[in-house]
Amino acid sequence: MPSPANQKNPENRSSIGSPTILAKLIQSFYAYCSGMANSVVDFACFIGPRAVAHNPLQSSEPGFCASHPIMEVLQESAVSNFTVPGPIGRIPVRLYHPLASGEKKLKNTSGPLLPLVLYFHGGGFVSGGLDDADLQAQYISQHSHAVVLSVDYALAPAKPFPAAPEDAYAACCWAVKNAADLHIDTSRIAVAGDDAGGNLAASLTMITRDRCAAPFAAQVLISPMLDPSMTLLGDAKRLNSDITAEKCAAGYRQYLPQTMQRLHPYAAPLEASRLAGLPPAFIATAECDVLHTEAEKYASSLIRAGVHTQVARFAGLTHGALRTHIPLLKEIVEFLRRRFNVTGTGPTNLAFQPS
Repeated sequence: MPSPANQKNPENRSSIGSPTILAKLIQSFYAYCSGMANSVVDFACFIGPRAVAHNPLQSSEPGFCASHPIMEVLQESAVSNFTVPGPIGRIPVRLYHPLASGEKKLKNTSGPLLPLVLYFHGGGFVSGGLDDADLQAQYISQHSHAVVLSVDYALAPAKPFPAAPEDAYAACCWAVKNAADLHIDTSRIAVAGDDAGGNLAASLTMITRDRCAAPFAAQVLISPMLDPSMTLLGDAKRLNSDITAEKCAAGYRQYLPQTMQRLHPYAAPLEASRLAGLPPAFIATAECDVLHTEAEKYASSLIRAGVHTQVARFAGLTHGALRTHIPLLKEIVEFLRRRFNVTGTGPTNLAFQPS
C-alpha cells in the first residue's frame, strides 16, 4: 500500500535519484569541501582523478568541474602505463600528456615541443606507487601544459640504496633518448617529488650534474626526506604531525642498511657539500610535519650556494595532506611555468652518461 506522501506525489521516490538533484547534492558537497581545502583539511586526497571525471553527471552539468577549485584536478590528461629499462630490471612508469580543451584522447603530437616533469611518489622508501602520485601528476600536466613521467622506482628493503636513485636516473635517460616520440623539449626538464620522492628528485639533480649531463630546468621538493641522521626532526606530538621519528627511522634503516650510506649526498642531500650548479628549486613544507625544519635548512643551503630557491610553508597542514593541497599545486604550476619560459630555447643534445 503506497504511503500518503507517495499518493500525493507518485514521482516522489524516483525524483530523489534524478541526475539534476544528485548533481546539486554533489555540488553542495564539493562547495563545502572546497572551503575546507583552503583551511586545514584537504579533501582532494580522498578523490581519485578518474573516479568523478567519468561519472554521468558531468554531461548533465557541463560547468560542474570548472566551478569548483577541488574539481580542477579532474581535468584529465592522456594517461598511459608501461615500463622502461632500468639497471636491475624494468621500471613501471605512468605517462601523462596534457589534452587540449574538449579532447578525450591525444590525437597527435604536432605543435611546439612540451616540457617534461619527472615525478617521484612518496612512501618513506619502502612503500607507495604510481597511484599515490596520480592526482599531483594529473594537475601538473594539465595546468602547466607539460608531459609528466611518474616513476615507480625500486623500494627497500628488497632493493635498498642506491637502487632507487639509479632507477630515477635510468628513467630520465630513457625520456631523453625518446624525446622525439614523447614530443618533449629536452632543455625544459624538471624533477619533482614528495616525501621519499623529494629525496630522489634532489639526489637526481646531483647525479646528473656529477655525470656531466645538462642541468634540469627546475626541481620541486614537497615535504622531502633529506636527512637520514634525523638531527633536525621535529617533535611529532608538539607539531601534531601525522608521521613520527620512529616511522622515518624505520624507512631509513631499510633503505640505508649500511651506516656509512647515511652520509652519502645521493641518500642525504642535506649532507651534500657541493650544491652549486643545481637547478632552481621550489621547496614546500607543512607546518604540522616533523620534516619541515630539515627541508627549510636545505633551502637555506641552496640559497647560500647561489641556487635560486623559493620556499613555502603551509600553515595548519600535515605531511600527508600537503602533496594534494590545491593551493600548493597552483604555486608549483606557476613556478614551473616561469622556469620553463626562462629555459625554453628549443631542444638540446643531452650527454647522459650510462650509470
